[in-house]
Amino acid sequence: MRLRLLFVPLSLAGILALSSCSTLGYYSQAVGGHLDIMLRARPLERVIDDEREPASVRAKLRIAREARRFAAEQLDLPLNRSYESYVDLGRPSVTWNVTATSALSVEPVEWCYPIAGCFNYRGYFSRAEAEQYAEGLRRRGFDVYVFGASAYSTLGWFDDPLLSTMVKRPEAELVATLFHELAHQKVYVHGDSAFNEAFAVAVAEEGVRRWFHGSEQYTQYLRAQERLRSVSALLLSTRERLAALYGQALPDAEKLAGKRTILDGLRNDYQLLKAGWDGYDRFDSWLPDDLNNAHLALTATYQELVPGFKAMLAFEHGHLERFYESVRALAALSRQERRLRLRAVVATADAD
Repeated sequence: MRLRLLFVPLSLAGILALSSCSTLGYYSQAVGGHLDIMLRARPLERVIDDEREPASVRAKLRIAREARRFAAEQLDLPLNRSYESYVDLGRPSVTWNVTATSALSVEPVEWCYPIAGCFNYRGYFSRAEAEQYAEGLRRRGFDVYVFGASAYSTLGWFDDPLLSTMVKRPEAELVATLFHELAHQKVYVHGDSAFNEAFAVAVAEEGVRRWFHGSEQYTQYLRAQERLRSVSALLLSTRERLAALYGQALPDAEKLAGKRTILDGLRNDYQLLKAGWDGYDRFDSWLPDDLNNAHLALTATYQELVPGFKAMLAFEHGHLERFYESVRALAALSRQERRLRLRAVVATADAD
């Protein structure tokens, strides 16, 4: 799963207008963390030509450079100065994001900010700060999940660099991440994380298909994507069962007991699914010992609407320009209407 902090800069006046000290502190770490990365960025060509850099890194950067051109020429994605520089972060994640739900709800908490809009997660450049904020939410009774992100987007406000956390991935995941992040610059709806992420996932998957032209690497990518969809389907179906439970007129104690039973069932179902994967364990971290509603909310953000976008692209026979026009038309609607339209196009595709 490609996870990120969407960061949009605020003017100094806007920051100073915020009355909450905690809010000011949050923006300060966001601005400071981003500026630190930008100051450490090195031109891509210089890094590629630097023989002191590991050969594996330079090879990946060449792939990224080619994928960047491919995105503009073949996927009609923005051509700008994003990903023309590189930063070795020296850490496993660029940001750590916090997502949360109530103990008896599968709907994620939204955090809303001036200019940037609303998100289903709250990002920090420091893991310690993310964990500190998460702990405060736990003390208030929320289900919480903290996860590391390999990339983030400024939506074109800045020239986003390639990051070591992106480059360490296999080729398919590297190019998919680039296509995904650039898709956010193509169409983005403030305040609708699920719409934005699902659109970018659909664009990235189509981009990878075109990139590999049916090679063995693409076969491996498809196998990984099929496993991802299988796990996501388990999580989404579990989320639906929990939502149905929480909607019943039952005492909270009974709901909490039912919640534990359903989550235990999810773990068992996952083990049965995984048994046919010859030891493939990439998704084990998605079902930790402290599995809760927040983990399932995150999956919904990235996966729930993907079938609708893929059906839209199929309806346009893979013509990306018309697909983007249709997505922009959806973006102009209300959140509820967007979802109704996406479900309708899936239903039409299934009927055909």
